Amino acid sequence: MTITVEDEHPAPKVMHWRWNRHPKCVYLARCQLARYLRCWHAEELIDSAKLLLSELLTNAVNHAHTSPGRQIQTVFEVTEQRLRVEVSDASKTIPVLRHALDQDEQGRGLVLVATMATRWGVLPRKVNGDYAVGKTVWFEIDRA
Repeated sequence: MTITVEDEHPAPKVMHWRWNRHPKCVYLARCQLARYLRCWHAEELIDSAKLLLSELLTNAVNHAHTSPGRQIQTVFEVTEQRLRVEVSDASKTIPVLRHALDQDEQGRGLVLVATMATRWGVLPRKVNGDYAVGKTVWFEIDRA
């Protein structure tokens, strides 16, 4: 885990977490995000942010079939203007926004992200500023 710490604040400004590709990591990441947002007095973002994080992280857990030892990374960063959440994995497969049929049990996650987030997208994955294998799916929520 890499943490960048602000001198004047008890909580890290940017949180980096690495997760094993397991369904339990979704719950754990949601808890960490809520704790992080409380530390930065951004409680108004918790419910929406946790829901959108769940969608992106669940997609990574379910669809990023990567070799053992490759972890999923989340990054949380809140400012006075916005919250940014990133989910990175080593899969090259880009998620596609699609509209699920009524009888479909899956396929609504990115529509939810596109609807609730202020901005979202997919970027090539970077590790320490250098391009790496995989992608980063991100969203931002503007603060009121």
